[in-house]
Amino acid sequence: MDRRQFLKSVTGGAAGLAGAPLAQPAEAGEANTPKESRPRYRAGVIGLGWTGLLYDLAERTDERFDVDDVKRPTPELDIHRRFHHHTHPGNEGNPTSYAEALWDRPEVELVAGGERDVERLRAFGERYGIKALYTDGVEMMRKERLDIVAICTNTKGRAFLTVKAAELGVKAIFTEKPMAHTLEEADRMVKSCADRNIPLCCGAITTTHPSFSKAKELIQGDAIGDVVSIECGGVTAQHQNWMYFLQGAPSWVVATDDEARRDSGSSEFRGQGVLVTSIGEVVHYRKGARQIKLSGTKGEMTFHYSEGWRIWRQEKADRGVRYVETPWPSPQFLPPYGAIYCLDDIIACLDGQLDEPKNSGRRVAQAIEVELALKESARRGNRRIDLPLADRSLGLHYDWFR
Repeated sequence: MDRRQFLKSVTGGAAGLAGAPLAQPAEAGEANTPKESRPRYRAGVIGLGWTGLLYDLAERTDERFDVDDVKRPTPELDIHRRFHHHTHPGNEGNPTSYAEALWDRPEVELVAGGERDVERLRAFGERYGIKALYTDGVEMMRKERLDIVAICTNTKGRAFLTVKAAELGVKAIFTEKPMAHTLEEADRMVKSCADRNIPLCCGAITTTHPSFSKAKELIQGDAIGDVVSIECGGVTAQHQNWMYFLQGAPSWVVATDDEARRDSGSSEFRGQGVLVTSIGEVVHYRKGARQIKLSGTKGEMTFHYSEGWRIWRQEKADRGVRYVETPWPSPQFLPPYGAIYCLDDIIACLDGQLDEPKNSGRRVAQAIEVELALKESARRGNRRIDLPLADRSLGLHYDWFR
């Protein structure tokens, strides 16, 4: 039974789950869906926590738990919640979770879910009318012949499951952030997918939004001239905005003013520093800066979550030049920026329209290495640290909920 048949069975009341429709696309979306857009990819989700499932069904809870707990705090769930879906990503008002993103996409048939917590597994099955439910994600991938897998487990298991998915013939993988704890884990994930030409997207972050593609398109179209520097408020490898715009490989860094590991558990870099790439690109990590600022020979553009993208172009003035803000062309960034955009990139890669996702595993792995190098530079009294790092066992700790 495909997605539309199941929706019909639910709304008709003769079959499926009792109650309201589970996910009713907007009429405009239905009208714009090509008749030939039938499921071409079988998909499954491993890990039905907040990013995998719960964000769209419940209010966020701050209850703490150990990542190895089989049964975790689960608030009251609204498994019949509706969303105003959009056929084409780039429009707003979308759901957040990986499960809902896969369920809504006409090219994809969501067929299976994996989760150790049976309460969450049952809720997933009831919401989507799916009977292929597993407490073992590897068993699920072995039996279900999946094309796309979303890995939304805690960070501890992501490298193992990503490599296993690649070995079991999955065609595309997207994971939640953070990608991995150590460089060695990230290396394995990237290599296992690269060796098999598998697109790997590692996290639903702002960079996955279509407005970032528009920003790169503008740069390539000489909207701000040659980029001379990139500035951002922090390196934040798992939510990087800067790596997407680099052409060269990270070459060396210098940093200062890092902080000790915080009580929350995070050891992420909190200082300031500079990265230089193999072709001379310069990235400044400066406290107080916007999320990203790209300065060019003819203008500049900035991005901040609360205001989206802005662009200024240089114009001749009586005393040199002045910067004049011009309208940002569509699409502009508006939250939310959930997994629907990760999936959009994944499908574009499978269809041969994109070389790699905007937040690809390769880019995230390089950003993790830069962050670790910055920490090492600060630890060594602001010394220059060359890349790549020799010690691949180096890694980062993250806050409990990640």
